[in-house]
Amino acid sequence: MEILIISGLSGAGKSKAASFLEDMGFYIVDNMPAAMILKFAEFCAGGNGRYDRVALVYDVRTASSFTELFDVLDKLKAMDAVCRMLFLEASPETIIKRYKETRRRHPLAAGADSLEDAVEKELALMAPVKERADFVIDTSRLSTAQLRGELLRLFDQEGEKGGMTVSVLSFGFKYGLPMEADLVFDVRFMPNPFYIEDLRHQTGLDKAVADYVFHFPQTQDYMKRLEDLLAFSLPLYAEEGKTSLTIAVGCTGGHHRSVAVTHALAGFIREQGYQALENHRDMMRGG
Repeated sequence: MEILIISGLSGAGKSKAASFLEDMGFYIVDNMPAAMILKFAEFCAGGNGRYDRVALVYDVRTASSFTELFDVLDKLKAMDAVCRMLFLEASPETIIKRYKETRRRHPLAAGADSLEDAVEKELALMAPVKERADFVIDTSRLSTAQLRGELLRLFDQEGEKGGMTVSVLSFGFKYGLPMEADLVFDVRFMPNPFYIEDLRHQTGLDKAVADYVFHFPQTQDYMKRLEDLLAFSLPLYAEEGKTSLTIAVGCTGGHHRSVAVTHALAGFIREQGYQALENHRDMMRGG
């Protein structure tokens, strides 16, 4: 079992970090008091693998005693579990700017003379927690995509490519464009197996149809260029912070050419190290 404590300064990006970690497979619990963490960890340990990766958000709002938190951390590390703590920080100027932009109230505002005073108080208060952290990320100059990339580097078990899922979808233009598509490729220029009597009632998943489609030089050249494009662009989408990408491939009816190309593309994308989901929207539709 892996337990990650997410802590840090208010306004430093704990909520964004938690959402990214959730995409990586962590079960997220927000604002859990230290006194409950150990009991929750014991509950997760008996969860039959359902809670193998847990991230607990702990901040100044739930801090009754850091000594209690440190005692819990020591006990967790003595258990049969990987327990680490991530601390997010940012410069006071950055945090003040973020609070002014969002117009949110700082957790320590009630006992402070100003926002600046509240930020400085929290900075001093959370210093012992930062000292115990296994990882410290300064988000002052990080974009959302860069923060995600750093979290992927530190915590994604499958590596950065595993953080983006690519859905490859075949469809028929006669039934309309898929609304969820990020990229659309039109393969209606390829020779159509529909006009071959023996192939008409088969689909692009059948070997005879795929062999026919990929037999032609124009299809082979197109696939080479398409694979080059994806090999170049997919890492850029992942680096920018995209967690899912939908590629739609269309032919006239969605039975033959688009299905064969989609199936081949999904295989190529998996070879590149990405999670690829394959779906054929119109393959079984009549007409």
